[in-house]
Amino acid sequence: MVAYFAEHLGGFQQSELVRSYGNRYYRKPIITGRITRPKPITVGWWRFAQRLTKQPVKGMLTGPYTIMDWSFNEHYPSRRAATLAIAQVIREEVRDLERSGAQYIQVDEPAISTRPEEMDLAIEALGIVTRGIKAKTITHICYGDFKTIGPKLHRLPVDQIDLEFANRNFELLEWFRGRRFPKAIGLGVVDVHSHRIESKEEVIDNLKKALRVFSAEQIYVDPDCGLKTRTPKEAVDKLRVLVEAAREVRAGLNHAPADQQVGG
Repeated sequence: MVAYFAEHLGGFQQSELVRSYGNRYYRKPIITGRITRPKPITVGWWRFAQRLTKQPVKGMLTGPYTIMDWSFNEHYPSRRAATLAIAQVIREEVRDLERSGAQYIQVDEPAISTRPEEMDLAIEALGIVTRGIKAKTITHICYGDFKTIGPKLHRLPVDQIDLEFANRNFELLEWFRGRRFPKAIGLGVVDVHSHRIESKEEVIDNLKKALRVFSAEQIYVDPDCGLKTRTPKEAVDKLRVLVEAAREVRAGLNHAPADQQVGG
């Protein structure tokens, strides 16, 4: 998710393989010059996917802070300077996606949680990317110390924040309980790091737990993260359970008496 963008941006070179996690490796990019964007990177892929469905397809990008953090910097004088330079070219990509018709644009920043002391920098860079964008904006943050970064989550300049709940047995709900969180939540309900296929009943139960903390209008149901580490069959089975559970819970809300409805 970083190497691909580095391959299509000017100013990057590839290093040798480095370990990401477990036995997974990637060619960590090296920033060796001024970062440029010779041409759109994801717009063609988005147009292809959107032609296959009448439903809106999200534009998908990796955010400037994560690209910086997961690269070696041999050109810019500081991590901040490198991040803000990347933010300018990612903003160009977001604007082109919006001009092409994307109604939803997700700019993932999984690295935010690994360096809480740089969250203000990540917020500043994401603000450059999303400023003036009318499409619904989303970001995804991976596992981390939410006691540290949590108080600043509401400052992330996006409409929705996507978080991993299933892998933590929904313990993260406790951090949000009693707080008036102003943004929509992407609620991860299936664990992408497990081969086990969750049951529909399990997902329904966890959705009901979440509805005690968030309003129905705030919740967008999704996997914890990308399903790239699962087999195709596992990915399809997890998504099927997710969709069936979400439909059943939504139907129950729609048929509840007016004074008992949580939301639409």
